[in-house]
Amino acid sequence: MAEQVVEILVSGGKATAGPPLGPAIGPLGVNIMQVVQKINDMTKDYDGMSVPVKVIVDTDKRTFEVEVGIPPASALVKKELGIATGAQEPKHQVAGNLTMEQVVKIAKMKQDAMLAYNLKNASKEVIGTCVSVGVNVEGMTPKEAQKAIDAGQFDSYFN
Repeated sequence: MAEQVVEILVSGGKATAGPPLGPAIGPLGVNIMQVVQKINDMTKDYDGMSVPVKVIVDTDKRTFEVEVGIPPASALVKKELGIATGAQEPKHQVAGNLTMEQVVKIAKMKQDAMLAYNLKNASKEVIGTCVSVGVNVEGMTPKEAQKAIDAGQFDSYFN
């Protein structure tokens, strides 16, 4: 069984047979439109976000499997806030404000892909992403929010 793996980043629900997918999948002998359709069906919930996708093609049987990853934390933060981009100067501008509930929701989505060993630390990782996006948490800067978590201010969210 000769397997070929193609890893790409596609816009949720909007994959096309053009580059980068078409040239990578075409030579492997599977119906590219079926691959595109399956990717679009599996990623439609992530509309507008970049989603990592892995296409595993069995070149002998000419079959394929599609595995969809979870979008980057920054994309999830922006989607949760309903903003297209983060702050241009994150240290000087604020693009939005997440509630701790929203942080925990994102952390639960990403937890399997994170190195954190519990929800509290996964939430702190998400808040760390907020630094680069220019997003505050509960009206605090991300660093202040992480200190508040360490101080136990938000423990009720992690039980």
